[in-house]
Amino acid sequence: MSEKPSPGALFDLTGRVALITGSSRGIGRTLAEALAEAGAIVVLNGLNEDRLEQTRSALAHRFGDDRIFARPFDVTDEIAVSSAIDWIENEVGPLRILVNNAGVQHRVPLLELAPEDWERVLKTDLTSAFLVGRAAATRMIPRGRGKIINIASVQASLARPGIAAYTAAKGGLRNLTMAMTAEWAASGLQINAVAPGYIHTEMTQSLVDDETFNSWIMGRTPANRWGTTLDLAGPVVWLASDGSDYVNGQTIFIDGGMTVVV
Repeated sequence: MSEKPSPGALFDLTGRVALITGSSRGIGRTLAEALAEAGAIVVLNGLNEDRLEQTRSALAHRFGDDRIFARPFDVTDEIAVSSAIDWIENEVGPLRILVNNAGVQHRVPLLELAPEDWERVLKTDLTSAFLVGRAAATRMIPRGRGKIINIASVQASLARPGIAAYTAAKGGLRNLTMAMTAEWAASGLQINAVAPGYIHTEMTQSLVDDETFNSWIMGRTPANRWGTTLDLAGPVVWLASDGSDYVNGQTIFIDGGMTVVV
């Protein structure tokens, strides 16, 4: 049995390289900040290069240029993903933590959903986690250690009208987490998912502003509030740390109790 760190060091990520996809704003940015607060060397990712650089600069001001990096690449492009992982390994350091956060939403009734929009959502929300996760795992497995955290959703277990592609993708991501565990856990990797409930972000502001929908969320959630991006920070730091070394293949719902009531 390998020696474990002292309880005080269980959540210390000092010097560990972490890639967070889709991290120029919203949930991804908050998770990047939380990992950096715990000591990690963070690699940000996004497609909007200007916004990505603004986020990198802001975080570097807090944590130092030697701890905050940015790499713009398309998480749905296998060649771009491979190149990015190579760059991280060569220029930043051995990748120890991956957070698959990149995702999109498309709200339209299922009967009106265009096949190209279905494909776009599944490619961004599910296939990207396969591509980036596999590329990361090829480096982590020979070293015998690594953490992969997939950002799912309560829609991994629940459904509501108008978001069929997203629901299918997040359900697939939950099962992909289990499949990764089945194949990679014996090599020393821990792969888990967190499933946020309704989180108040820039992307959900229109839902918060919708009086009917907002009232439904408040009534449907036992905690009687929307979640915040900070509500996800602690669980993700835990899953990225030595404190979760025997946690594998789990999807942890962070939803104010939404999925445990009828």
